[in-house]
Amino acid sequence: MSRNPAAEAPSADDPAADAPWWARAARPTRPAPPVAPMMRAALGMAVALAAGVLAHRVDLGVFAGLGAMHTTMNDRVEPVGLRARRIATAVSASALGMLVGTALQHVRADALALGAALTVTAFVSGALSATGPRGSAAGLLLLVSAALGSGMPLPHPWWAAAPMMPAGAALVLLLGLLPLPLPPRRFPPRGRRAPAADPVTRALAAAYDALGRMLADLGTPRGAASRQVLTARLNQLQDVLPPPRHPHRGHAMYRAALAATEAATGLLWAWRPVPPEVAAVPGRLARAVERGGGEVAVPDWAPDTPSRRALDAALRAAAGTVAGREAVLGTAPVPPPDPWRLRVRLVSPGAARYGARLALCVAVGAAVTAALPLSRSYWVPMTIAFVLKPDLGSVFLRAVSRSVGTVLGVAVTAAVLAPAGGPWALVAIAALCVALLPYATAAHYGLNTVVMTPMALVLLQLGGQDGVAEFRPRVLDTALASAIVLLFGYLLWPERPRHRIEPRLVTATTALKAYLGSVARPDAPSPDGSSGGPGPVPEAGAEVWLRRTAYRALADARAEVERGLAEPPPAGRAAAEWLPATAALERLSGAVAAFAAQRRYGGRVPDPVEVERVGRALDELTAAARAHRPPTRAAVRPTRPHDPTRSALGRAADELDTLLAGTRGGSR
Repeated sequence: MSRNPAAEAPSADDPAADAPWWARAARPTRPAPPVAPMMRAALGMAVALAAGVLAHRVDLGVFAGLGAMHTTMNDRVEPVGLRARRIATAVSASALGMLVGTALQHVRADALALGAALTVTAFVSGALSATGPRGSAAGLLLLVSAALGSGMPLPHPWWAAAPMMPAGAALVLLLGLLPLPLPPRRFPPRGRRAPAADPVTRALAAAYDALGRMLADLGTPRGAASRQVLTARLNQLQDVLPPPRHPHRGHAMYRAALAATEAATGLLWAWRPVPPEVAAVPGRLARAVERGGGEVAVPDWAPDTPSRRALDAALRAAAGTVAGREAVLGTAPVPPPDPWRLRVRLVSPGAARYGARLALCVAVGAAVTAALPLSRSYWVPMTIAFVLKPDLGSVFLRAVSRSVGTVLGVAVTAAVLAPAGGPWALVAIAALCVALLPYATAAHYGLNTVVMTPMALVLLQLGGQDGVAEFRPRVLDTALASAIVLLFGYLLWPERPRHRIEPRLVTATTALKAYLGSVARPDAPSPDGSSGGPGPVPEAGAEVWLRRTAYRALADARAEVERGLAEPPPAGRAAAEWLPATAALERLSGAVAAFAAQRRYGGRVPDPVEVERVGRALDELTAAARAHRPPTRAAVRPTRPHDPTRSALGRAADELDTLLAGTRGGSR
C-alpha cells in the first residue's frame, strides 16, 4: 500500500492532528466539576451504607450502595424526566444482571455453567450496547452486575441483592429533586438569575457562549475548533430540550441559535470576521438567558455580505426571543430527536458483531479463570465489560488505562484502609470516592479507574471480605482481563477504527447531500419576495432539520476519527487517513451555509451545474468510504476571504475536486 500524503500532513482544521497517538491517549481533559451530581453521589452512597450499618444489615447496604454507584455513573445535569428514564433503564439492567449472577452463585453453578451463562449475558450486553447511548449504559451494567453477583458474598435472603440496587438508585434520583446548596458562579451575572438547577437554561447559555467564541475566532486558525465546540453545545441543548408538546421558552431561543450558527458557519468557511462588538452579542445573550430574560442591544454595523446580513438578522431575532418578544425567525419548529433513540436494532449485523466480540472475550476469560487458581474470578469478566467499550473510546487506551489505574487505585486503597478503623470510616471513604467519580469519568478513564478501585475494595471490605487481601489478586485479574481484551477483542478481532469511521462518514455525506438539496431546491421562494425588492427568503422547516442532522452527523464522524487517532499504529494511521475528508466535509457544510445566505440575502439563483458537481463529489466520497479508499490528497484551504460575488458552491466544488483527484485516478 502506498503512503498517504494527506494522512502525513496535519489538517489545518485539526490543530492537534500532529500530536503522537500516545500523547492523545494520555492527555486528560479539564472539565468543570459537576457539583450537583457529585453531592448527590456522596449523599446517596453515605445514606445507603449508613442505613445498613445502623440496621446491622451491611450485606444489604452494600448492594444499595452499588445501586447508588451505578446511578452516579449515569447521572447527568438534565431535565428530571430525561434523567429518570436514563437512570431507570441502566439500573433495571443492573438489577437484572445482579439477579442472574446471584442465582448462579446460589445454585452453586460449576465453572462450565457459570462461564456459559456469563458468555450468553455478554452477547446480550454487547448487542444492547450497540443500540445507542442508553442501551450502551444498560448493556454495560447488565454484564458488570451479573459478574459481581456471581462472586460477591450473598445477602440473606440471596434474592434481596437485586431489589436493593433500585432502592439505592431511587435515593440518588430523589436527591436530584431537592435544592442542594451549590457554590456561586465565579462571575455571577447581574440581576435576577434563572434557577441554577434548570439544565435547559444552562445549555442555552453555554450554546450562546460558544457562539460568541466562534464569532470572535472568525478569520483565525482557531475558528474550526470553536465551531466544533459550538456543535457539541448545540447537541447538548438539543438533547435536554423538552418535546414540542411541552412549550418551553427555550424552543424559540434554540431556533434562533441555529439560525445564527448557520450564518457563523458560512462566515467561518468564507474566512470573513465580524467586528468585536458583534462577536460580543452572544455572550450578552447568554447572561440574559441566565437572568431569565432581558433586553440585549445589537449594534448597527452595516453588514456588507449575505452571510453577515444573515448573522445580523439571526442575532436580532435571538435578542427578541431572549427579551420575550415574538421574533420572526424564518424557521419552523423542529422537534428535537430523542437522544436515546435506537440507532440500530438488536438483530442488526453491528449489534451481533459487537455481542460476539464481547462474548468471545468473556468466554476466554471464563476458560482462563477456570484453569487458574484465582481467588475472585468475577473480577475478570467485570473488567472485560468495562474495557471492551469501543463506543466510549479507544479499546487499547482503556485496557492500558485500566491496568495502570488499578495499580494506582490499589496503592490509594492501601493508604486509606490502613488507618481506617471500623465501618463508619469505610462509609466515609466510599462516599468520598463516589463523589469524585463524576469528575474523574469526565477527565480521563484512567483517573476513573483510580477512583473506582478503592470504592470497590471498600465495598468488599464492608461486605465481609478482606479488602487488603484483595490487593494483589485485583491487579493480576485486571492485567489478565486487559490482556484478553487486547489479544482477542483488539488485535485478533477483524475490526479496526476505519470500520467505525467510514459508516459515520457515509452518514455525514448523506446528510450533507440532503441539506444541500434543500438549500438548492428549485421550488424555493423567490429571492425578491412579494414586495418586488430584495429581501430574505423564508427558511423551510425541513431545511432546519436537515442542517441540524448534517451538523450532528459531522460531529459524530469527527469524534470517531479522534478516537481512532488515539490508537497505536497501524490503527491510528488508518484513522489519520480520513482526517482530510472529515475536514473537507466540515468545510462543505460551511459552504452550503454560505450559499443559503447568498440565496436568502443576496438573491442568488442556484446553478444546476454547480449543485450537480458538489452532489457528484459527495457520491464519490461516499463510494470511497464504503470501499475503504480514503482520499490521497488534502483539499487546499483558501488563504483569503471568499469573494461574495462568486457562488459559494462553486468554490466548494473546486475544493472537493482537489480532495478526490487521487481517488478518481483509481489508485492509492
